Amino acid sequence: MRISRKLVGVGILALMTGCSTISSLNPFASKSKGNQPAPLVELKASMAVRTAWKVEVGKSQNAMFSPALAGNTVVAAGADGTLVRIDAASGRQMWRVKAGTDLTAGVGTDGELIVVGGAKGQLLAFDMDGKQLWKAQLSSEILSAPAIAQGIVVARSIDNRIVGFDAKTGQKKWTVQRTAPPLTLRLAPGMVVHGTDVIVAQPGGKLLALIAATGAPRWEIEVGIARGATELERVTDIGGVPVIFENDVCAVTYQGRVGCFDIATGSARWTRDLSSEAGVAVDQRFVFAPDDKGALYAFNREGGASAWKNDKLSYRRLSTPVSYGRTVAVGDYQGYVHFLSREDGAFLARAATDGSAIASTPLVVGSNLIFQTQNGTVTAIAVE
Repeated sequence: MRISRKLVGVGILALMTGCSTISSLNPFASKSKGNQPAPLVELKASMAVRTAWKVEVGKSQNAMFSPALAGNTVVAAGADGTLVRIDAASGRQMWRVKAGTDLTAGVGTDGELIVVGGAKGQLLAFDMDGKQLWKAQLSSEILSAPAIAQGIVVARSIDNRIVGFDAKTGQKKWTVQRTAPPLTLRLAPGMVVHGTDVIVAQPGGKLLALIAATGAPRWEIEVGIARGATELERVTDIGGVPVIFENDVCAVTYQGRVGCFDIATGSARWTRDLSSEAGVAVDQRFVFAPDDKGALYAFNREGGASAWKNDKLSYRRLSTPVSYGRTVAVGDYQGYVHFLSREDGAFLARAATDGSAIASTPLVVGSNLIFQTQNGTVTAIAVE
């Protein structure tokens, strides 16, 4: 399990920009030696997938970068400060720049502005031609990709301080401080824009809806409920980016629950017990989520009843899945992308990337599914 290199103490982080990993506190260390990743069995593909293009961006190091869609282009970043804009159909690089500092978070864009997080808590903004426009400073390290809504750039630092900046000038407009639990996973809980609001995933398993213009809270809910006697047992951070579909926002937590909630009020539509470090995928019929043991689950979006489970990828450290057409695709720690039937979870096809882990949130662009690996390869896989 990845918890051994992702557990961090927030009290320590408040004093330092960098994160401290508490490997000695891993309660699963003695057990994890027996949890070997499932070997891949030979697969006779029943659908055609192919690599449409690949672009090298730069390794993610100990951060997690996800590509972002801007019109018909993809913007991606690497830990060494590389920022690249790519034509989504052809893979042609439109430009490549250096941010001038190492990066730990990105990419956020609204199609007019590009924002990333620097290694020392800087928030950097670029125009769509790659020219830096402004830089702002947060109180600590940024791991979550910033979001842009209503002319406001929203960024969250690891001490759980959420700040809104004017998108044109970088001037600070508001600050919201939320208490962070004593221990948290080194994840990148995401943010998603909904109209005039931004939905912020937080450590401790909470979702917070803020009015983007003012930072005023609209609602706050617990997706995962902390259980247990020790702080380790009570870690219940949200994994991945919350997903909005119609009137629902859906999310999943580590050692907690998966569920969907009313986007207007935050009231729960349904929840189910599940533990996951990755995010969810949502379509018209299903909510898909991998658990921390490598099983991929499908739940009915209306009501949350279990539809199917595929446990043939056990301990392969699955990524956030993505739903497309008749398939749901998910990456693993060796850079393979597995295509499963969205109806029953049967394997349909498999594609390789660069051999390193896929931890980012995938994109759907036309008939291409786009994944970014930890070694920094942005790969478009065409589903035919």
